[in-house]
Amino acid sequence: MEDLKARVAYLQGLSAGMDLEKESKEGRLLSSIIDVLGDFASSFDELQEAQEQLEDYLESIDEDLYSLEDEVYEDRPDRHDDDYMEVECPRCGEIVCFDRDILDDEDVIEVTCPNCDEVVFVNDNAYTSADEPEELEGSAGADHEDDL
Repeated sequence: MEDLKARVAYLQGLSAGMDLEKESKEGRLLSSIIDVLGDFASSFDELQEAQEQLEDYLESIDEDLYSLEDEVYEDRPDRHDDDYMEVECPRCGEIVCFDRDILDDEDVIEVTCPNCDEVVFVNDNAYTSADEPEELEGSAGADHEDDL
């Protein structure tokens, strides 16, 4: 994108070359319009710089949070990917993850898609979803195949 300040300066040069009297109605109008455009260009540059600073700051916070999550969750012995199941929502295609313990629960539990509120799984053995639960990729779930 072209520098707005340079474009306003060009307009100022054009208006000066038109030999309009500064005291005429047209001269005052054109001069005021160009001044306002200059103010907008300055404000826009300041906003653009502030936005870039915020993006850099947010990126550094995101990196710090990612590092902190790795430190906190890396050593948790109870965190296993094979404890979760995933089902694809038949309506919107969203992948819904849920705790594998739902399969063994005696109460009837419905799992709904957080995106469209479609029921994607019910643990009562009578419900047939469009996609049977699958283990998360990369999980060692061979021990739990009987649970399905």
